[in-house]
Amino acid sequence: TGPLKDMNFSVLEGGGPRILHQFKLEPPAVSFRTSGEKAGIIDIEPRTGILYINGSLDWETQQVHKLQVESLDESGEKVEGPYAVTIYVEDINDNPPKFNQTKYYGVVRQNSRPGKPFMYVHATDRDDPTTLHAQLSYSILHHFPNPYAEMLFQIDNATGAISPSRQGSYYLDPQKQDSFILVVSVKDMAGTTANAFTSSVDVSITVKESLWKAPPTIYIKENSTQAHPVNISKVQSNEPGVIYGIFEREKLPRLPFSISENGDIYVTQPLDREEKDAYTFYVVSKDNTGELVDKPLQIHVIVEDINDNPPVCQQDLTIIEVQENEQEGSNIGTVFATDMDEKDSLNSRLHFQIQSQEPEFPTNNLFYIQQDTGALQLTGRSLSKRESAKYFLKVLVTDPQFETICNVEVHVIDINDQIPIFKNSDYGSVTLAEDIPIGSLILEIEATDGDEPATGSSLIIYQVKEGDPNNTFTIETDSETNRGFIRINKALDFETMPVYNLVINATNPEPLVEGVEYNSSSLTKLRVSVTNVDEPPAFQKPFYETEVSEDIPVNTLVMTVEAYDPEGDSVRVSKMVLKDMQGKDAQYLACGKILFLQNSCLLRRGMSQKSKALLTLHLRDVNDNYPQIATDYPAFFCYPVSGGERTLIQATDADEQFFYSKFTFSLADDVNARNNWEISKFNATHAYLSLKHANFEEKVYDVPIILNDNGKPPLENKVNLKVSICKCSSENACF
Repeated sequence: TGPLKDMNFSVLEGGGPRILHQFKLEPPAVSFRTSGEKAGIIDIEPRTGILYINGSLDWETQQVHKLQVESLDESGEKVEGPYAVTIYVEDINDNPPKFNQTKYYGVVRQNSRPGKPFMYVHATDRDDPTTLHAQLSYSILHHFPNPYAEMLFQIDNATGAISPSRQGSYYLDPQKQDSFILVVSVKDMAGTTANAFTSSVDVSITVKESLWKAPPTIYIKENSTQAHPVNISKVQSNEPGVIYGIFEREKLPRLPFSISENGDIYVTQPLDREEKDAYTFYVVSKDNTGELVDKPLQIHVIVEDINDNPPVCQQDLTIIEVQENEQEGSNIGTVFATDMDEKDSLNSRLHFQIQSQEPEFPTNNLFYIQQDTGALQLTGRSLSKRESAKYFLKVLVTDPQFETICNVEVHVIDINDQIPIFKNSDYGSVTLAEDIPIGSLILEIEATDGDEPATGSSLIIYQVKEGDPNNTFTIETDSETNRGFIRINKALDFETMPVYNLVINATNPEPLVEGVEYNSSSLTKLRVSVTNVDEPPAFQKPFYETEVSEDIPVNTLVMTVEAYDPEGDSVRVSKMVLKDMQGKDAQYLACGKILFLQNSCLLRRGMSQKSKALLTLHLRDVNDNYPQIATDYPAFFCYPVSGGERTLIQATDADEQFFYSKFTFSLADDVNARNNWEISKFNATHAYLSLKHANFEEKVYDVPIILNDNGKPPLENKVNLKVSICKCSSENACF
């Protein structure tokens, strides 16, 4: 209660009849009167002054009711007032949220960016928007079908924006499933209380093929005369408003391609196939912050050939030699030409034709050329050098558009119808000391040949035919004079061969013509006598070889060597002069016993003669190197990952493979490693590293791995393998 004055009241909507206040009468006032927005249920009892509501107020109908109250005397005249009485209606949560459509339809493209909205749902609530009563929260109740553990779609709980989830961006494919039904729920009270009102609606989503895909291989004819740039293809992102760009796969001085803001790809200049016959580059799409919108697309361009290159003779002058006795149809040589146009195409197909022959004697068609291969053949009887020693041919070489002349010179070669004849049939005897150095000249011999000089028919080859079973002698020929030089090829030894009775023959590299044979005129004799020389001692073997383990102790006996004297005298090992393979001094032996690190032996007989033998010592490997991870191919996974992907890793070991049968791989005893990664065997040297879940960030991880080489003895090593989780190109390579 209280006197009449301006007053404000707050009343919860609903709730039924109620008394708000009682105004007191002050003489001479005897009653009250009210007017204004009474809504048919707000009034004042005139005599008692009780202000009341005879029903329920509704915030959604009217939020504020403004009244005027005044007091009256007995005659009905106003005593006080009017005073303002304002009733504020407070909202209660009495309205459920309502979607603005009974069903929604949306379209999403394959490979759309996760989190990028492709549609919205919208709901309203009639309650007071300044309170929780009208604060709405969206969620996805159901997902039909739902083939994966995680939903392929997500919704922004505040805006109702629907977008692909990370899984959806990866797995949505119209070829596998082209439609989905989402049941989307909306709650008031910001979805925070159990008694919030809820509504739901169906959202029908159609999955369409990604607009962002690499065009098929682009073919461009070389040396185009069109005005450039020329549009050659187009790409389109799934999202509007992206910024397109090009970057090279190869490092070229200038990439002759560009892309417009609409995704049109242009070639900016004429291309030359002979300079470069193919290009590969990437197209990217970015948003206005520079972030990649789609995976980079790899673009392949093939430059098509046109016939813009003439045939080229492989030689300025092709020289072909033909013997006089070559038969009709004989293949005497080939004219070679090339064409820079595309190989195995009609543009580079060549035809050969003889255009002229000089001299035209005895006929003008002595030669024939195969039109597709350029092979030259004789068409008639054998050539005669007496008629002409040379023929000059002009060969026309053509492709479908161009022609070239190749010059050919045919030399007619004398046939081998004369045998070599020695000037002396017997060169007597020579006496040589057995220690004459290898390579020493002991005698010159000479034969003559009547065939054409400087040809295979007249060149003489000297050989020892008899009397030299061990090839102790060799004979060299001076090709200009045809003289033969007999030299020592191997060391002489009086004790094993004191006399040689040599029979030497002279022949030609070209075969003799039919009916002509070598005879005694092509043979000569020579007697070689060897005189004895006091020789140094010798080892039983000229070369020694053995094998030891690389960890052999110093002073271990490696082997024993023996020596003898050709003249039968006694020998002894008096001193060793030793070097290792790097030229460093090594230890030496006594009494013929070779110790470790020694690799050459020196013998002495008396104080004047000595000999040397070489020992090669092979070291066997022992297992003394720890296994490592091969780093030729860095490990990576394409972000975002879905879990379960795997990559192949390889172990290596500097030791010989003989010392292990297989590597074993295991994760280190680390909680994070075992929660995130898994290792499984592939073969003796490789294993699979797998992801155990999909919650990986885009960064480089260190994975602790234990490697064991299972050698003798086994060696174990802990290594940290760096694994990248990275965005990838359309080729699934780390971008």
